[in-house]
Amino acid sequence: MKQLHKLSSLGQQQPIPTHSPTYSVKAARQLNSRSSAAASYLLREKRLLFILIGAALASFFFLLQPYLSSSDRILPTSDVPHRHLLPVSTASAGRRFPVGLRRPPLRIVVTGGAGFVGSHLVDKLLARGDSVIVIDNFFTGRKENVVHHFQNPRFELIRHDVVEPILLEVDQIYHLACPASPVHYKYNPVKTIKTNVMGTLNMLGLAKRIGARFLLTSTSEVYGDPLEHPQKETYWGNVNPIGVRSCYDEGKRTAETLTMDYHRGANVQVRIARIFNTYGPRMCIDDGRVVSNFVAQALRRKPLTVYGDGKQTRSFQYVSDLVDGLVALMESEHIGPFNLGNPGEFTMLELAEVVKETIDSTATIEFKPNTADDPHMRKPDITKAKELLNWEPKISLREGLPRMVTDFRQRILDAQS
Repeated sequence: MKQLHKLSSLGQQQPIPTHSPTYSVKAARQLNSRSSAAASYLLREKRLLFILIGAALASFFFLLQPYLSSSDRILPTSDVPHRHLLPVSTASAGRRFPVGLRRPPLRIVVTGGAGFVGSHLVDKLLARGDSVIVIDNFFTGRKENVVHHFQNPRFELIRHDVVEPILLEVDQIYHLACPASPVHYKYNPVKTIKTNVMGTLNMLGLAKRIGARFLLTSTSEVYGDPLEHPQKETYWGNVNPIGVRSCYDEGKRTAETLTMDYHRGANVQVRIARIFNTYGPRMCIDDGRVVSNFVAQALRRKPLTVYGDGKQTRSFQYVSDLVDGLVALMESEHIGPFNLGNPGEFTMLELAEVVKETIDSTATIEFKPNTADDPHMRKPDITKAKELLNWEPKISLREGLPRMVTDFRQRILDAQS
């Protein structure tokens, strides 16, 4: 108790300070003098400039680092078995990037990539720096369409039928695989609908498994013989479900259904494009489509075959316009469907006259009975694509047709020699 009393009395005799000690005037002057000397040294020796430059360079390389790393580096993912790996770019496929810095290259698969439209799409994707895997069974595709990429290390070609599953690791899937001309899809209608259904199922399953964005190239044929003109994306169509063209028309309608079901049920990122009549270099010469028919017949000095009275209307877009639209849709945040076509409308007789003006003004026209279920009118309403994708075709028929004629003329001469 005595000790406690002593301690308490000591505490009373030596009160604890309630404020921090102050510096003496002399110490403050010394501190100010040292700070002034340091600042003077930095300015005199230009050390401040070097420090600022170093900080700027460090910040620049810190921002640039993700773009300097290889897109082929791979990381395991939680929703894929450990033996499967995904490219690093998969994780950043949807990222926004600072202005002035280029996005990392993507790994992209194009089914039907050796075909007419697919090969032009491959050209564009490779030109912008992406790595592309082409899958094609060469039913209508040709190696000649992509042979100029064979030495490109970012290009791969796989002979494969999409009716069978395939395992790949990619960021985006452009699904174009399907015969698109009447001559080809009527040749084996069961195979055509299997390609539309099973092929689309397999590619959607792949997209779900690896988290890739999926784009389906559908067709204006989903509108059938339309009762609405021009056709908007909201129009449900007028299709014969048991006709000779149904394997293609109904096959594409089913493919659209599957695509939306995978989006709603499995959260797959999907895009749907409805493609209208397209022409350009690398089309199959004898595929039965009206533009290729007329051009090939005129170059061979044969009559131009018009089915029916020639008053059916079609709209024709050049292939590069279509490819721009497909890429714009894939890179957008909109699902679709979107009409991709040229709203310029021509009757078959008007198209024949344009071909005659371009190739041979003396060419004659031969009329034949019309084919079954041939639509009477076809013209896209592209208002939606204009507003949401900022896309519209740029090349007119009279501008694009000569480019196609040059390609056809060379290939026909090569075949004859």
